[in-house]
Amino acid sequence: MLDWAGMAEIAAPELWLAATALIGVLLGAALKDAFNRLAFKFASVALLIASYLAFQSFEGGTTFNGLYQTSAFVSFAKIASFALAAVALWNAEGFLERHETIRYEFALLMIFACLGMGITLSAADLMTLYLGIETLSLSSYVLASFHRDVPRSAEAGLKYFVLGALASGMLLYGASLVYGFTGSTLFVEIAAAEVSFGYLFGMVLMITGLAFKVSAAPMHVWTPDVYEGSPTPVVAFFAAAPKFAMIVVFANIMFTVYGRMIEDWQLILSIIAGASMLVGSVGALSQTNIKRLLGYSSIANMGYALIPVAAGGDLGAPAILVFMTIYTVGAVGLFAGVLTMRRRGGMVEDIQELSGLIRTQPAIALALTAIIFSIAGIPPLAGFFGKLAVFEAAMSAELIPLVVVLVLSSVISLGYYLRLVVIMWVEEPRERFEYTGPSVALTVVGTGLMSSVVLVLGIGVLDGWARLAATGLVP
Repeated sequence: MLDWAGMAEIAAPELWLAATALIGVLLGAALKDAFNRLAFKFASVALLIASYLAFQSFEGGTTFNGLYQTSAFVSFAKIASFALAAVALWNAEGFLERHETIRYEFALLMIFACLGMGITLSAADLMTLYLGIETLSLSSYVLASFHRDVPRSAEAGLKYFVLGALASGMLLYGASLVYGFTGSTLFVEIAAAEVSFGYLFGMVLMITGLAFKVSAAPMHVWTPDVYEGSPTPVVAFFAAAPKFAMIVVFANIMFTVYGRMIEDWQLILSIIAGASMLVGSVGALSQTNIKRLLGYSSIANMGYALIPVAAGGDLGAPAILVFMTIYTVGAVGLFAGVLTMRRRGGMVEDIQELSGLIRTQPAIALALTAIIFSIAGIPPLAGFFGKLAVFEAAMSAELIPLVVVLVLSSVISLGYYLRLVVIMWVEEPRERFEYTGPSVALTVVGTGLMSSVVLVLGIGVLDGWARLAATGLVP
C-alpha cells in the first residue's frame, strides 16, 4: 500500500512540476496567445519552487514501492538543475520575442524536461530510469527544433532525435540484459545479484547510453551540430541543467548499482573520460562559430566530470558536485554572453564578432573574461578549485594516466579560451551589440561575479555541502 504522506514529501518536486505542467497546458488551451508571455514567468517561478522543494526533501527516502528514491546526493543535483533551468528560461523570453516565436509551449516543454530530470535522478528501478530519460529526451528534441522555420534548427532537432533514439535503444537493450540476467529491475536487487557475462554486457550498453546523455566521447557527435543549430536559450539549458543532472545520474548508478564491480568498469569510464577531454579540447581549436566552440568545450568538461566517477563513490562523489556546480554556472553565463551578440536585428555567432568588446561593452567583456578563465581553470578563479577537486579525486584513486590527460587537455584548451580573451581585449572594436534586455546582461554579470568572487570566497562552504550530500548516496 502506498504511503501518500511519504510520497508527497519525497517526490514533491516532481509532483509539483507535473501538476504545474498540466495546469499550464489547460491555461494555454483556454487563454491561447494571451498566455504566451505569462507562461515564462509561470514556468520560471514553478522551477524555483521545485528547487526549494528539492531542498526540503534533502534527507531522502523511498516511495512508490521502492521504484523511487531520493538522497542528499541527488537532491543537490535537483536543486542546482531546476535553478539553472529557471535562469535559462528567464533569458529565453526576450530572445523568442525578438524572433517572433514566443509561444507558451516553450515554457511548458522546459517544465516537462525538468520533470524528466527529476524522475531520472530519483529512479531506483530500470523502468523508472527509462521513463525519466525519455521524458527529458522527448522534450529536448522539440526544444532543439523550436525554430521550425529555420533550417538549421530543424536539422539540429532531427539529428538529436535520430542519435538520441539510437542511444536510448542501447540503454534500453542494456537494461533488458541486466533484467534478464538478474531477474529484477530494482537497483537494490541488481546490486546484490550474481555477476555474469550477460550482466556485464548489459552494464556496458547502459554506460554507452548514459555517455550519450552527457555528450561524452565517442557518443559526442551530436553535440556541436545541436549546439550550433538550436536556439541559444535552449543550448544554455542543454549545457547546464541536463548536464548536471545526467552526470549525477551516471555517478549514482555506477556507485550504487555497480559499485562493487568497480574493477570491471573503471577502465571503461577512464577511456571515455580521457577520449572526451582530448576530443573536446582538440576539436574546439579549429572552431570559428562560438556555439560550436562551446559545444566542444562542453565535451571536454564532461570528460573532467567523469574522472571522479571513475575514481569511485568514496573518493569522487564530492568532487563531482563541486566541479559541476562551478562549471554549469559558468556555462549559463557564457551562453548568456552569446545572447548579447546581436547586430542589425539578427544574432551573430562568429567569434570575431567579439572584437574589442572591452571598449564597447566593458562590463560584459569583464564578466565573460572571468567566466572563461574560470572554466579554463585559471587560479584563483572558481573553476580552478573545481578542477583541483577532480585532480585530487584522480590522484587518490591512483588514476595517473587520467591526471596526465587532464593536464594536457587543460593546456590545449587554453588555446581557444585565450583566443576569445585576446579577441575581446586586443583586436579593434566592431559595432556595438544591440541591447537585448536586462535579464541577459544581469545573467552575464551575475555569473561572472559568482565565478570570480562568490564561489571563490564560498568554496569551503560549497565543498562542505558537497561532502554532506555525498554521504547521502543511496546504499
